[in-house]
Amino acid sequence: MTALLETLCLSKTFTLHARGGLELPVFAGIDLSVHPGECLALTGHSGSGKSSLLRCLYGNYGATSGSVRIRHQGQWLSLSHAEPREVADVRRHTLGYVSQFLRVIPRVGTLDIVAEPLRRLGVPADLARSRAAQWLGRLNLHERLWQLPPATFSGGEQQRVNIAHGLIAQHPVLLLDEPTASLDADNRAVVVQLIREARARGAAVVGIFHDDEVREAVATRCLDVEQYRQPI
Repeated sequence: MTALLETLCLSKTFTLHARGGLELPVFAGIDLSVHPGECLALTGHSGSGKSSLLRCLYGNYGATSGSVRIRHQGQWLSLSHAEPREVADVRRHTLGYVSQFLRVIPRVGTLDIVAEPLRRLGVPADLARSRAAQWLGRLNLHERLWQLPPATFSGGEQQRVNIAHGLIAQHPVLLLDEPTASLDADNRAVVVQLIREARARGAAVVGIFHDDEVREAVATRCLDVEQYRQPI
């Protein structure tokens, strides 16, 4: 079975230009591949580079060396060397991301925020909003909140909006950065089920899960990023 996401000898070093070009190495030489139906959990101590690796996979951080490749529209595309318009197209059709924090346009209502990934795929507004309502309902976000901007929501409520926004388009590849960190037990169970369903439909998932029970429930294997950590 062909992988959907892979890295080849991926390395990342930050250069602090305001500190005279001081270099802070993060990790080096990471080779990974993720196939349909797999969930690869990134493990390691705080500061080992897990979130930095996830941002490299998403294209927010450029690789210092090596490459990130993704199967997009039936062909391999190097995210490390892609043009901005190519990265945008990958994120629209192929690559979903749930970050630790909800970042949205202020004053836009929650229902429209969650529907937005479907609208970018050309789904009609009414249908996109209907599907968004289904996702928000499943994630136990009360209907009275759907028309409100999420800026004043609790951390757990915002994270459920974040999860719905990141998963609704059902991308072939999903990146999850602590998706259950601020959720109670009932909503963690819902998210675990959603991740399992994503795997069942053939999605390739890479995630950071600090909750041991969640990681054991969804991961098919783990990658210890600590072993690629570079001394400063």
